[in-house]
Amino acid sequence: MHKDALLQKLNAKTAVIGIVGLGYVGLPLSVRYAEAGYKVVGFDIDPAKIDLLNNGQTYIAHIAATGIMKAIENGFEPTSDFSKAHDVDALIICVPTPLSKHREPDLSFVLNTVETLLPHLRGGQVMALESTTYPGTTEEELRPRIEKAGFKVGDDFFLVFSPEREDPGNATFSTRTIPKICGGTTASCLEVGLALYGQVIDTVVPVSSTQAAELTKLLENIHRAVNIGLVNEMKIIADRMGIDIHEVIRAAATKPFGFVPYYPGPGLGGHCIPIDPFYLTWKAREYGLHTRFIELAGEVNSTMPEWVVAKIADALNEREKAIRGSRILVLGIAYKKNVDDMRESPSVELMRLLQAKGAHIAYSDPHVPRFPKMRRYAFDLASIDLTPEELTSYDLVLLATDHDKFDYEVIEKHAKLIVDTRGRYLGLRRNVVKA
Repeated sequence: MHKDALLQKLNAKTAVIGIVGLGYVGLPLSVRYAEAGYKVVGFDIDPAKIDLLNNGQTYIAHIAATGIMKAIENGFEPTSDFSKAHDVDALIICVPTPLSKHREPDLSFVLNTVETLLPHLRGGQVMALESTTYPGTTEEELRPRIEKAGFKVGDDFFLVFSPEREDPGNATFSTRTIPKICGGTTASCLEVGLALYGQVIDTVVPVSSTQAAELTKLLENIHRAVNIGLVNEMKIIADRMGIDIHEVIRAAATKPFGFVPYYPGPGLGGHCIPIDPFYLTWKAREYGLHTRFIELAGEVNSTMPEWVVAKIADALNEREKAIRGSRILVLGIAYKKNVDDMRESPSVELMRLLQAKGAHIAYSDPHVPRFPKMRRYAFDLASIDLTPEELTSYDLVLLATDHDKFDYEVIEKHAKLIVDTRGRYLGLRRNVVKA
């Protein structure tokens, strides 16, 4: 009875969708559900976000304010009142799953969210977890809490895991067009999960369990982490041999089969690739397994900022300068180009390392006008304009994130020395050092 009623609501778009966590995952998902015709309640603990959204404003660059305003017009209700969870038919959890200071999974955001929601749950609801996590989280952590609250999962309450696959700034794929993986705790849960996402995502891919869905997301990101680790190691080898690794990658990419190009950089960034592999390495220990490939890739990738700093030291040394006392301008502090997302950005770690060595740091980023509040970093800085006079005033310009909005010809013309970590400048250049 509960399942049939819920399926009818979801398929008729009369269900009320609750989305918990209005960040880079939850906000675009809220907009998409509202666009598809559902009533959406968005939950977040940050009152500043709620105020901005209720005023039709955005705080994520690639999500237009017009989209927020249209969602509000369609009934999108942002709130910090979690008691309203009782009134929704679906609860989709999109909160962070970072690492602890010991590089172990930190499920506190997920578990605190679930504990906050528990008093307001009712029969006939579905809960979907989208936060990346280790296999077994949904079954071992969420299900017991829900059943302890008096519900029978698969009968009067439904539980699924459907990992987010957002790619901020990707102009080719959107929330709607990226296929969605979905695994249910029971067969009935999966049926409800497919109905939950089927009206808003073009392709929903069912898997046999929540554990399979959880591992699918980890495999996707570990695949990238390992390949980036490989190409970063190749970069170090190529640099020692005096070969431009970017030229090599571009040449290899002309092969129409058997090769997928990955590009090196100053380190890993974003909310997934630097973090997610550790969720599996941690869980694998429970089974007596040692994830050698994953851990080696993590080791290579995590040392890239130090390698870049060494290249900076060498470049300055060639000009009879030290890092201490040098004025260094960092270009791009988001974790990847053309977005404002700062999570785990290697640019910020580079800023920290250089400042610790006595450099005077400034930055320019058209997507980040002022350095935001971050848990691990604090810089009282604002983005500077890249005028010829500004560029000339720095001892070194570090190209850390290659936004398309930068004028690379002007930068090259006026900078005394450029350290390029992204391969933006091809071939030999008068004042460019590859790193």
